Amino acid sequence: MIPEVKAELVIPEGVEVEIHENLVKVKGPKGDLSKEFHYPNVIIKKQENKIMLNSKKATKREKRMIGTFKAHIRNMLLGVSEQYEYTLRICSSHFPVTVTTDKNEVIIKNFLGEKVPRKAKILNGVEVKVNADKITVIGVDRDKTGQTAANIEQACRIKKRDIRVFQDGIYITNKAGKVI
Repeated sequence: MIPEVKAELVIPEGVEVEIHENLVKVKGPKGDLSKEFHYPNVIIKKQENKIMLNSKKATKREKRMIGTFKAHIRNMLLGVSEQYEYTLRICSSHFPVTVTTDKNEVIIKNFLGEKVPRKAKILNGVEVKVNADKITVIGVDRDKTGQTAANIEQACRIKKRDIRVFQDGIYITNKAGKVI
């Protein structure tokens, strides 16, 4: 007989959760998120102040998906109550770099003396603040916030040069509460 697998998450105070079939909507003091979770045999329900994930026929695949869904929902609950914050550091030893934001992109001018500015996309729902040599990326959705920080870091990637000599760039120093 195949065992039943269950997982549960406690909903923090001040956070509202609605579940319609596969769509999970989370509202909190910092914002709101919604995400669809599709996988056969995995059921998501809300009972009182808990979110229940279970599967009657739990093979290895269902166990993995329940763990994945649990992690995504935990990130959503934490994001709407506290927000995610990434910190990036601007390092420029050869040429003075100018970083500005414009609507939905970050513009990096004079990187390694280049005439054409480099650009990085800012995803929806993410806020980017530039302070001297520090860039702060703040958002409710962990995926979008992290991807925006990665876009900024990748825009300044150095190619065809010795990275031991040319250490200019923008680097992530704090990842959602973790110091790197």
